[in-house]
Amino acid sequence: MTVRWNSVVLLAGGVGGARMAEGLARALPSGSLTVIANVGDDEEFYGLRVCPDIDTLLYTLSDRIDRGQGWGVGGDTVKALDVLRDLGAPTWMKLGDADFGLHIWRSWRLREGDSLSAITAEATKRFGAAAKILPATDDRLRTRLDTDEGWMDFQPWFVGRHCKPKVKELRFDGAGDARPGAPALAALAAADLIVIAPSNPLLSIEPILAVSGLREAIASAAAPCIGVSPLIGGKAVKGPLARLMADLGHQVTSAAVARRYGGLVDAFVVDAGDRADAGALEADGLAVLSTDILMNGPPGAERLARELLEFALTLPVQPGRAA
Repeated sequence: MTVRWNSVVLLAGGVGGARMAEGLARALPSGSLTVIANVGDDEEFYGLRVCPDIDTLLYTLSDRIDRGQGWGVGGDTVKALDVLRDLGAPTWMKLGDADFGLHIWRSWRLREGDSLSAITAEATKRFGAAAKILPATDDRLRTRLDTDEGWMDFQPWFVGRHCKPKVKELRFDGAGDARPGAPALAALAAADLIVIAPSNPLLSIEPILAVSGLREAIASAAAPCIGVSPLIGGKAVKGPLARLMADLGHQVTSAAVARRYGGLVDAFVVDAGDRADAGALEADGLAVLSTDILMNGPPGAERLARELLEFALTLPVQPGRAA
């Protein structure tokens, strides 16, 4: 592969985002990758700050992840959770013992006055993660869902109720006041490629884009921006995306996902079998890479990342887009 990429920025959340991050980290020169992570899923459990998307990235990029389930620490135990259960505490959020250690440390550091960005940077360094991880914002941002059972926070809907309540509306509480960290803005300004991971666009990417200034920073960047579809044959590889898009009245297609990133993406990566999507995207004026987008393990993620990086070499540097 021709080496051009000195600074790649990935917007990511969830398991698909972490797998894309791992693939890019394996394909790129060391120190080239920065990941801007969703914090809309963050929640307080037992008085501790839990950051599921940051943690999945951190564990994946430091090879601590539970490969079987795609989240949590490999080989972890749940003795602390068993004690909480015996004491009558709610235990629907499955936190392992090693996982608790990270949450205790993070919460302690937050109470000491450190920012989430500084804490995440230190955890990344101490764990030996293969990329920089930056929270989309240090300010409070929470994804909320208006369901047929009323308004719910994300984690009670996603984990507690297994995505069963039908969703009528999404809201990102705090987005109007949240501001991106200076490192995230600096990374976007210096990037020579921006990638939007095959994460859930509604639950993982749009909370990032809702942070004041981040969408504008991407739109004005000189770097080309490529999105990767989270759908294969109209179905999500993992998670509730297809049903959620249908509930909200959206077409369940890669082209519909790409249109949510209008004004930001120059190109889109779709599965080779989704020919109708490829044609619709090209009709929308986007460059398209059709390939196998299923990331089976780290080698599969690296293979997709290398194909994406080669494809990106064909894209022109952008003069800036209208947000």
